[in-house]
This record gives sequence, C-alpha cells and structure tokens, in this order.
Amino acid sequence: MLSLKVNFTVGQIPAIMDKKSNIRNMSVIAHVDHGKPTLTDSLVCKAGIIASARAGETRFADTQKDTEKWLAQSLCRDGSGFLINLIDSPGHVDFSSEVTAALCVTDGAFVVVDCVSGVCVQTETVLQQAIVEHIQPVLMMNKTDRALLELQLEPEELYQTFQCIVENVNVVISTYGEGETGPMGNIMIDPVIGTVGFGSGLHGWAFTLKQFAEMYVTRFAAKGEKVKLPPAERSKKVEDMMKKLWSDKYFDPATSKFSKSATNPDGKKLPRTFCQLVLDPIFKIFDAIMNFKKEKAAKLIEKLDIKLDIEDRDKEGKTLLKAVMRRWLPAGDALLQMITIHLPSPVTAQKYRCELYEGPPDDEAAIGVKTCDPKGPLMMYISKMVPTPDKGRFYAFGRVFSGIVSTGQKVRIMGPNYTPGKKEDLYLKPIQRTILMMGRYVEPIEDVPCGNIVGLVGVDQFLVKTGSITTFEHAHNMRVMKFSVSPVVRVAVEAKNPADLPKLVEGLKHLSKSDPMVQCIIEEAGEHIIAGAGELHLEICLKDLEEDHACIPIKKSDPVVSYCETVGEESSQVCLSKSPNKHNRLYVKARPFPDGLAEDIDKGEVSSHQELKQRARYLAEKYEWDVSEPRKIWCFGPDDTGPNILVDITKGVQYLNEIKDSVVAGFQWATKEGVLCEENMRGVHFDIHDVTLHADAIHHGGGQIIPTARRVLYASTLTAQPRLMEHIYLVEIQCPEQVVGGIYSVPNRKRGHVFEESQVAGTPMFAVKAYLPVNESFGKMMLPFVFDHWQVLPGDPYDANSRPWQVVAETHKRKGLKEGIPPLDNFLDKL
Repeated sequence: MLSLKVNFTVGQIPAIMDKKSNIRNMSVIAHVDHGKPTLTDSLVCKAGIIASARAGETRFADTQKDTEKWLAQSLCRDGSGFLINLIDSPGHVDFSSEVTAALCVTDGAFVVVDCVSGVCVQTETVLQQAIVEHIQPVLMMNKTDRALLELQLEPEELYQTFQCIVENVNVVISTYGEGETGPMGNIMIDPVIGTVGFGSGLHGWAFTLKQFAEMYVTRFAAKGEKVKLPPAERSKKVEDMMKKLWSDKYFDPATSKFSKSATNPDGKKLPRTFCQLVLDPIFKIFDAIMNFKKEKAAKLIEKLDIKLDIEDRDKEGKTLLKAVMRRWLPAGDALLQMITIHLPSPVTAQKYRCELYEGPPDDEAAIGVKTCDPKGPLMMYISKMVPTPDKGRFYAFGRVFSGIVSTGQKVRIMGPNYTPGKKEDLYLKPIQRTILMMGRYVEPIEDVPCGNIVGLVGVDQFLVKTGSITTFEHAHNMRVMKFSVSPVVRVAVEAKNPADLPKLVEGLKHLSKSDPMVQCIIEEAGEHIIAGAGELHLEICLKDLEEDHACIPIKKSDPVVSYCETVGEESSQVCLSKSPNKHNRLYVKARPFPDGLAEDIDKGEVSSHQELKQRARYLAEKYEWDVSEPRKIWCFGPDDTGPNILVDITKGVQYLNEIKDSVVAGFQWATKEGVLCEENMRGVHFDIHDVTLHADAIHHGGGQIIPTARRVLYASTLTAQPRLMEHIYLVEIQCPEQVVGGIYSVPNRKRGHVFEESQVAGTPMFAVKAYLPVNESFGKMMLPFVFDHWQVLPGDPYDANSRPWQVVAETHKRKGLKEGIPPLDNFLDKL
C-alpha cells in the first residue's frame, strides 16, 4: 500500500503567485511517442502529486488519449518556492494547433527527443514555431535506457548520438532565431551550460552535466588539502568542470588529469571525458545489474553512496536497475534544475514578449505587459477553450499578462475581430469565477496576478476560440496565434435522423470552440463541412462530435482536400468592368507573386500591420519592388492577412478614396471565393490601373462598386492563365536499409518524390524524407505528415484531360455550382 505525501496545498499557491520571478510557464513539446508523459510524471512526483515509486508509470498527464490531451498543471515545490505552470499537449503533427495554443501562454519550451529516433519532423516544426514566438528552449534526451539495453551502443557511439541531436536542434534554433543580437540573446542549447538533460522518463532517472560536475568537484576536492570550498569558488569550479565534461576533452585515468589531446605523451589513446566520467559509471551499473553480478552491483551502489529502501534491496534485473538509477539520479531534480535555472520567469520574458500586444508600445496596457505589473490594467489572453464536466460549457484558459483577474470583476471581453473604438466583437461582462487547473483537478481561487495561467468560468459564451480580456478602455487585442498547420482536409457531415439537425448545428458550435484549428462551415448548398489538419485530426473531431458535442449518430462523406487558385502569368490585357448602372468603370490587371512572397506573408514578414517604411524597405530589398509601390498597397486578402495583394497604381483619379472600402470589400470576396471553383486565391498581385467614377457619390456607393470590383478581379484572373495549387506534405519514414528501395517507389506512384535519405546516428535505421500531395496521403497507415508548401497542380484547368479540370468539375458538383469554369464574357465588359 503506497501512501501519498502531498508536498503542497492549494492554499500555498496564491503566496507564490505573487513572486513573479519564481514562476515558470512552460510547455512540453515532442514528436509522438518520444516519452512526454513519463517525464512529466517525474516533475509531478517532485511536487508530491503522485508517489515517487509510480513516477514513469502513472502518466499523470494522460488525462485522455494523446490526440485529445491538452492540460495545464500547476506544480509548486515547498522548499524551492517555485510555481511551475506546465502545459502538456499532443505529439501527433495533426494536433500542432494544440501546441500553438500552449506556446501562446508560455515562455519556455521543454523539448523532448527520443535519443534513438533523433529529431523528427514534428519536433522541428514545433521548435521552429517556438523560436519564432520568442520561447526559450531546453532539451531533454529521453529513452537513454533503450540505447543501452536494446541497441547496446558503446559509450563513444552514444556520445556521438547525443552530439548529433544537439547539433540538429541548434540548426533549427540558429535558422529561425535572431542570434545573440535578438531580444532573448544566445539561446543555443549546450550541455556545458546545463540546458541539455539526458535520461529515461520510464525508469525515472535523468541528469545534466551540472550534477556530475558537482559530484567530481566534491571528489577531487576531498583528495586535496582544501575540502570545504567557499560557495563562489565552488560554483566557479563546477562551471569549469562542466566545460571539461563535454566536447573534445579527454581524461587520463593514470594521472587523473584532463587533456585536449586524444592521446597521452606515450601515444596511448585516451577516453573522452564524457564517456569516462559520465557514461562509464552508468554503463557499469547497467552491466552489473542486468547481468546479475550481485557483488559488483553491491560495491557500485556502496561506492556511489546510493541509499536503497528495504523493499528495493531484494529486487533484481530491470526493477532493481530502476530503483538504483532513480535513487542515484532522480529525474525530478535534473528537470527542475533545467526549468528553474534556464527557463525565463514572466518578469524576464514579458520584456520581449510584449510584442504580442497589438496596440501602441507606450499605452498603459503595453507598459503593464512589458513590466508584468500587477497594479497595471488587466490584460489577459485566452488561448483555448477547455471542456468542463457540464456538456456544452467551457473554461476559458489563458494567461494574465498585466494586472490582476478576480472573481466578479467587470471586464471587456474582446474577440479576434474587435477593432479599438468600435463595439463589434466586444462584451462588457463580469467574470463568474476564476479557477486554477491542476491536471485532473480544478480548484477555485479568489484572484490571480499577472505572470500566471488561469481558467475563467462564464466567458465561453462570448468567445469562439480565442480572445483578449481587459479593464483598459483603449486596449487593443493580443496578437492572434499563427498555426504551423492549416485545415486542408474536409468532410461533409449530416445527421442520420433529419430531426436531429438542431443538435448537429449545436454540436458543431461546441466542436469549433473546443478545437483551436477545426473549422465548421456551411456551404451554399446547405452542407455542413468540417475542415481539419489531417485525416487523424478529422477522425478525432468526428468522434468528439458524435460522442460528446452533438451526441447523435452522424453520416460523413469521404474526405476531400482544399485547393487554392492562382495565376501563371500577367493578364494578357487590362480588364474593364462596368458597374450595374454603367456610370463607373474599373481597369485591373493580375500577375503572379515572385517566389517566396506568399510564404513571407503567411509568416507575417510582410503584413498590413507593418510600418510603411519597414514594409517598403523589405519589399524593395528582397523582391526589387519600386520604393513607392508598397505605399500604395490597399490591402491583403482574404481576411486582411492572406497572400494576395491589391495595389493602386492609378494617377490623378478623383473621388478614389470614396470607393476604396467598396473595392477592398470586393477584393476580399473575390480572393476568398476564386473564379475557378470558389476556393481561396493565393499569390496573386492585382494592380488597379484606372478608375472612372460618376461625380455624384450616390451613383458610386457600395451596391455599385463591390460586385464590379469582384467581376473585374475575376476577369483579370481568367486572362492571366488561371491555375490550381495543392498542399504538399513533408513525410519522414524511418526504416531498415533493406526496404529503402521500396519506400522510394511509393511516393513516386502518388505524384510525390523522395528528396533526402540519411542514416539515423547510432542505429541501423534510415530516415527517408519525401514530398507527397495531401490528396494522395489517405490510406490504411497514419504517418507523421507535416504541411510543407503549396505547389501548382500541373495542367490547364481548361483541358478536359487534365487533373485540374477534373478537380474543378468535382468541386463544382460538390458545391452545387454550375458546370464548367464561368466564361470570361460574364466578367469582362467592352467600352
């Protein structure tokens, strides 16, 4: 019978919440099956929520299946007085949106990598996003026990495996980070400074070089005259020792001296310090215990001063190994050390994360966020809706960046479409309750100061997925998060019993709330469409809809893929469209974007929120635009942020500003529903060449201009070689060498191709990377697909034998549109 000693109570948490420098908000990110839950257990065990003997087996973080898992845990440690808000999220790539929601409210990322598989696609994708969002990483290499027991690597091979993973992670950080000049400074991970851990979550042991350095400083000091060192001197010696324990440093056991040379003066090969002083003791313990060398094991246990419990002394084999390693190198200590020393507190992080606030950098809210000021106005970002035990209700989960949020407080709830000074998407309501979320438990709390993570009750009815909450009247929104995946796979759903339609509609609303990524759309034909990131994501969404949200049997169509519409060349003529009253004329041409611009807009490198001079400089330097042209960009679309641009290059046109809003509305409409098959447009640059307007404002109102703008944009698209674009997945497959040939043939049959093949360090496995169109990715097997890029679908949509023509025909049929691409005469007028 295990007794459960709880090290902290909810009553102690409010006191620590006020110590902002002792708070750590972190998310755990990893590829699927790299062992997040087992490592999380070690931390939870350290806080005393589960018994230490069960750590690694309880999987406290597994409240649901990995696909649905998204939870926060507040871990508070009595002795150290640290409050760690740990957010766990699924590892499967289809659920990257859940990771994004976690990254928005955290400052540190705890990256877990399986040291046998190495850095996989999903780890790279999420780490890239974390670095771009200014989230500081630390690395934990998990499943070291597998490398020793299954692969039986030699110490030098294991070192090379670790070194390779550290290099791969640093490549991502250096590619997407801003270097030492950036706001976070140098965030490259390095075992020498303690930002890399090694261990086994399942067996409950882990270490950083700091622990071994401290051990050896004590041992070497004990041999000398001076046994007790002053703290500052000891700390310096530990730092120096850490530098000797990694990289190309060698140790001579005969003289007990360190060397930079791999051989001693006699020409004898020296062992690497890491292998000799760190790995060798671990290898010896594994060898003695797993090969049942009891006397040798007992000597080692005594030498390393490991105190075993009475019940552990009679164990043998793997159970004894777990008990010994857990006592000698407890995972909780190593993880806590990495988190508390190397991840930033809200006070540090909000100095550079204040850029999340979209308002002026010197208003009250911005200063409150930057200084993490509890006396400032309340500024809180809601990143996710978490379902409650009451069906249909949600906790609004988010982070307080400034001020204090409390029960009963009257606040301004601002949705993502809120514009300062207007009342759209704004609600003035009191907060019913503030709650603390601790894994499976929810505890009410009176108030929560800035720097902390909290759940709110009663806000879910005013927000769909995300939003900002403030008490400052002139506050702007917090920046909406960008996802690393997009909802590209769709299914149509309907209730098996038509009488259940209202339940289906209500269920779709709840599904849309609960998942940050999923989109629920009603087509013109009346079909209910669910769009998700991939086949698995959709499968889970449909299961949730049927079992939790709508609670009715549903029918679904086969999954279909979203496409985009683009152009292949500049319009063959300046296109003219007249308004319905024939008094106004618009002249427009379309042309394709230069390579890379659409991706830059997606990433936010070029956007409507940018300062004009900065945007002009960027476009002039990278894409050779004329400096005056970026100033004339009217808008981006669709949704004001999409990868299409409308530019005014007219000269001397009167009353132009009077119709600007109407033309922009027509542009947003046209780019959201393209001319080929009403899919989003992508990578199209529209130039307004000339405008002729009626002098009387009543004759050039929205009713005249909006449909005209849409028609002229359609005409210019049809005269510029319209094309379809499709999503391309990046897929990584790990396989033995003998089947690599077979792997090459599969993507080729599916219009894809293999572009990289490499051996996984320290294993007999090969990693093969390939590109594969999303439309060809459905089948019996779920692979870790990551959306990589858009690619033009080869062929002409006007050619009846081509693939694009087939896609257009199928899409028209599904959406209930007229057969065939609309003729140019519908949109192009003559003088």
